Amino acid sequence: MNKILLEKIKDSLQSILPMTIIILIICLIFGTQASDIGEFLIGAFMLIIGLILFTLGATGSMMPLAENIGSYITRKRKLWFLILIGFLIGFMITISEPAILVLSEQFNKESPLIFILIVAFGVGIFVVVALLRIIFQIKLSYIFIGFYSLIFIIAFVLNFVNPSYVPVAFDSGGATTGPMAVPFIMALGLGVSLSRGDSRSEDDSFGLVGVASIGPILAIMISGLFLSTPTESPSETFTLWGFLGKYLIEVGIAIIPFLIFFFIFNFLVFHFPKKKVIRILISFLYTYIGLALFLAGANAGFVSIGDYLGKAFGELKNNWLLVPAGMLFGAVIVLAEPSVIVLNKQVEEVTSGAISRRAMMISMSVGVSMAIGLACIRVLTGINILWFLVPAYGIALILLFFVPQVFSAIAFDSGGAVSGAMTSTFLVPFVIGAATILGTNVLTDAFGLVAFVAMAPLVTIQVMGLIYHIKLKEKIDDSGDDEIILLDEVEK
Repeated sequence: MNKILLEKIKDSLQSILPMTIIILIICLIFGTQASDIGEFLIGAFMLIIGLILFTLGATGSMMPLAENIGSYITRKRKLWFLILIGFLIGFMITISEPAILVLSEQFNKESPLIFILIVAFGVGIFVVVALLRIIFQIKLSYIFIGFYSLIFIIAFVLNFVNPSYVPVAFDSGGATTGPMAVPFIMALGLGVSLSRGDSRSEDDSFGLVGVASIGPILAIMISGLFLSTPTESPSETFTLWGFLGKYLIEVGIAIIPFLIFFFIFNFLVFHFPKKKVIRILISFLYTYIGLALFLAGANAGFVSIGDYLGKAFGELKNNWLLVPAGMLFGAVIVLAEPSVIVLNKQVEEVTSGAISRRAMMISMSVGVSMAIGLACIRVLTGINILWFLVPAYGIALILLFFVPQVFSAIAFDSGGAVSGAMTSTFLVPFVIGAATILGTNVLTDAFGLVAFVAMAPLVTIQVMGLIYHIKLKEKIDDSGDDEIILLDEVEK
């Protein structure tokens, strides 16, 4: 337990400290008030403690529960049962996802619950799609090409009917798959894959997060055809303790369905011994406290300081400095996404080191940095988001035909993983603050940043996979059978 705790502390410090130090330096350059800096530092400390407790809890409760459920619903061999449980899990995991809670309040302050429920419904549907893909062995490329083509057709229509919903729809796809969803969905998929007894079971566990990310994009776009544009209203102002009290209640409500789910399955199916039940319940408690601290720290520290710095850069005579500042934040913020840590570790293990954590992190960091730079350019110029997304997704979908499936699956999973809670709690307020000062339309020009972050790994990681694939083929041309076996393993 001590070894696991030390590992979580190390991961949390590596995640939060670099971003905290950079933000602190920039705040000092702008002469930020000491009280605001103090609140930011307290928020950062709460983020670190919250992330430690959350990851400890998720490892001991969410992931084993998901894997056991995935294995059980497949062994039952009842399609209706798999569909029902898959939908419920996708729905519940979304309601408890930190980033979507933050994004919903930023987009629709008057009725964030409606936004959350629409997104949760979309995720639930596409978790089912992801599981059915494993069961029926449908190619990932068919799903991504088919559904993203549908998304962009609806996006073009929505761009004329209700353009405010286009950026936030793509944002919701990235924000949904964060520290709650990534480990849970991947563990669920692994459970389903392993129970099939297929030699490709571990590879099949990738791609689920990418498929699940499609659901909220479609759900929000379709709802945008019928709902009115939300009116801007002032944000709620809380003290640090006010935020903590708020999220202790909200996270408690979000965790309760999981507890009920666990008790039902344990009573009817698992029959875990008493000691294991107690350990899982303690893990749920860690998850609850950690998530509440994380959200409170993020809102009390990072949201307000992000908004402040965005306005500060927007007020500069040389406001183009917003772009390099955003790129710097983008390069570092990847380290602060808890779901990225989980994904990179699983990728390295499943690919037996063929894709190292270091290579994954460098690739995502460069891609996200460039994506944030483009998002900031959009804030300064007001260019329609589709001028950026259509070419980028077009390239990503074309690469599906040339890159081994495991790399494509990892790329689309990474798109969801990099755009989680830290992106929503700092970078989105950063561009919203800049847009407010510059007088541009916040809903159409500032929202969409999460979509840019999610878009970057789709191209960068697939390009990395393509390069790896080409080099591997060159080795095979000059060598014997051993490398041919390795190629087969990578292309599975």
